[in-house]
Amino acid sequence: MNATVNALLRDDLRDFGGYKSARSDLVEGNVWLNANESAWANPADADATLRRYPDPQPRALRSRLAALYDVEPAQLLVGRGSDEAIDLLVRAFCAPGQGAIAIAPPVFGMYAVSARLHGVRTVEVPLVDGEQGLRVDLQALGDAALASGASLVFLCTPGNPSGEALPLIEIASLAVRLRGKALVVVDEAYAEYSDVPSATALFPAHENIAVLRTLSKAHALAAARVGCVLGAPELIDALRCCQAPYPMPQPVTDAALKALTPQALASTAARVAEARGWRERLAEGLRSLPQVLRVYPSAGNFLLVRFIDADAAFAQLLEAGVVVRDMRAMPQLGDALRISVGTPDECRRVLAALDADAVEVAA
Repeated sequence: MNATVNALLRDDLRDFGGYKSARSDLVEGNVWLNANESAWANPADADATLRRYPDPQPRALRSRLAALYDVEPAQLLVGRGSDEAIDLLVRAFCAPGQGAIAIAPPVFGMYAVSARLHGVRTVEVPLVDGEQGLRVDLQALGDAALASGASLVFLCTPGNPSGEALPLIEIASLAVRLRGKALVVVDEAYAEYSDVPSATALFPAHENIAVLRTLSKAHALAAARVGCVLGAPELIDALRCCQAPYPMPQPVTDAALKALTPQALASTAARVAEARGWRERLAEGLRSLPQVLRVYPSAGNFLLVRFIDADAAFAQLLEAGVVVRDMRAMPQLGDALRISVGTPDECRRVLAALDADAVEVAA
């Protein structure tokens, strides 16, 4: 048994099997009368593929994703984007109204949102803004997790919105400190854009690491909502018991399988390489503008940018039809916008909209 999972799993879930749906059993037949489904297809379902409940954990999809992420299928749970995985982790390892998670803001907001919805405390150790960019103080984060009894420590790498890519050796060191006391959850939503290897490489030596992956970013399936959590089989089993009965709609599974063919993966790799190239070109162009205070280094498909007047820059971009993410409500980012790396033409439009002659710079 995984020592950390055994130590941290909610007491009331230790003998909990979850909901056993009609598709949970691996049975075969040609007359299916076990799920109270309609015997006739809907008129809108010309191929009659939607009247049956889907496989809760589609075997073909799990196999394809496991190969993509270099893990075993038993180490993977697929669900509705990384958001569901975050919720499942909080649900399984933090009893309602008890416990805590630890995060390093400014960071992806769903960690704190999921904690709030479950009545769980959020312990914050702010990012440190220095010459190398906005960086996680992993020593302080580990200290805070141990002091507060946090059962989950969320790391986002590449960081959103910081763009920071965490070295595996630092993640491993944190996992050693927290073994048996907390799960280190490594959110790799933007990993395809980074040079740092996946934290799945740490699985053999570190039982208390979980990794989140998604098809929403590099694989361009944001509307399909396909993500997964990777980790020890005992962790996956515990989370599966907390998951909804049928998390994967059949059309979503079909789309994901098409996106994971060798031809599609080759196209994705080419697009990622193009985005990485334009990330640097966009950063260089932004740094040349007098109203730009700082462009942070980024290992993701976005740039965090500080402006002399972020309100004016945001308005100027909107006037040009360009929508970016206003970060000014986040801690430490009162003058910042986050700009995704778009197509070459979209990157040019950003730079044109922020041309020094077009934006009034405060004296």
